[in-house]
Amino acid sequence: MTQRIVTGAHYGLRDWLAQRITAVIMAVYSVMAVVVFLSNKSMTYPVWRDLFSQGWMRVATLLFMASLAWHAWVGVRDILMDYVKAAGLRLALEVLVLLTIAAYVGWTIQILWR
Repeated sequence: MTQRIVTGAHYGLRDWLAQRITAVIMAVYSVMAVVVFLSNKSMTYPVWRDLFSQGWMRVATLLFMASLAWHAWVGVRDILMDYVKAAGLRLALEVLVLLTIAAYVGWTIQILWR
């Protein structure tokens, strides 16, 4: 019978995959955005508004922001787990980071669908 380990987070493979998948999503969006911006000679406000009035661009941008949020959360959480040893302070910082990331995602949704 094996003994179950109950200490540590053991996020390993899941977080490694999350970082890679979200990075690929962000890279694809970035390449797509560069192509769109370079194909338009004058990026005026009406052109920008028309671009983001299209459903595919809104969804792609929201997917980018969700990927960025998850990517940032995994990275910052790992940094906090590695370098902040006091559990109470680490928890407070994690909550602060989560609230900040949630606010940014909410702000993105508000901008995209206003």
